[in-house]
Amino acid sequence: MASNRPAPEAPFVPSQPSGETFGYGTHRTDEGPWEEWNPTAETIRPVRGKHRVAKQRGGGFARSSTVLGVGVIAAVSAGGMASANTGKAPVSISMPDLPNVGSLISDDEPAQDAAPALASFGSETTTDDTSSSQATADAGEALRSRIMAQAESQQTQIETKAKAAAEAAAAKAQADAVAKAEKEAKAKADAAKEKAAAAAKEKAETARLAELATQYTLPTSSYTITSTFGQSGSMWSSGYHTGLDFAAPTGTLIKAVHSGTITEAGWAGSYGYRTILTLDDGTEIWFCHQSSISVSVGQQVGTGDVIGRVGATGNVTGPHLHLEVHPNGSSNGVDPGAWLRSVGLNP
Repeated sequence: MASNRPAPEAPFVPSQPSGETFGYGTHRTDEGPWEEWNPTAETIRPVRGKHRVAKQRGGGFARSSTVLGVGVIAAVSAGGMASANTGKAPVSISMPDLPNVGSLISDDEPAQDAAPALASFGSETTTDDTSSSQATADAGEALRSRIMAQAESQQTQIETKAKAAAEAAAAKAQADAVAKAEKEAKAKADAAKEKAAAAAKEKAETARLAELATQYTLPTSSYTITSTFGQSGSMWSSGYHTGLDFAAPTGTLIKAVHSGTITEAGWAGSYGYRTILTLDDGTEIWFCHQSSISVSVGQQVGTGDVIGRVGATGNVTGPHLHLEVHPNGSSNGVDPGAWLRSVGLNP
């Protein structure tokens, strides 16, 4: 007997539940089956300028509310950011009406209340956005005022510091000028003091020399200085001249230059006839080449007393008085001309 060939198994039976779960471990009646939906011009409503959401069926709104809420929040936030950044009213965003998300899940569940239109969010937040814009503007103005106040304060501080620095510089310059003037005045005063002191010293020295001049006298008169102390030459045994020569005619009087005691009187070889007068301070005055001696050893004489006469005895080339000065009786003499000037005499 002939039998019929079995019919091929259908690849998918929509009315039978699948053995696989959707994700919750059990099969749910609201998880399909789904209808294939190809949107056409007849199934999509035209945009009418307002945000609208089609009615949803069953629990479709519960599932799509999260996505829709995120989109609305993002749109409102974008409008608020734009208003905060630009200070202008938010721009409404138009979106095409979308098919009921719930219809993608189930056509058998009862319809629920339609979700609030997207356009209502913009209209409801207009007042709040205006207030927010005003608050933002007020905050911006307050911030601007604070920044300007800080800038003015900083400028004032800078000007104050600059003024203080200028005043300090001026004060320092003035102090330096005063110090310089005081220094110059002090220098002038010191110079005047030094000049006055020098003048006073010179005056005192002149007075002292004048006083000494009354106590000292030149050894002879009508003379000519022919040789000075320190001159070199072969005619002197030491190689240089050791005294001061007063050339004068033979027989010219020789006087004691100061008061003292005669410690030597007689012949002295190359010095000829020599008289030594020792002063009170121990200085010895030698009078040499005399033609005659008028005093004796141990005799006290005063200033200007005659002690002998000019001659040409000893090692000489002509009549003159050879005068030597030996401080404290030393063998080495000093310049007689300088010594005479030190006691107020000018040979």
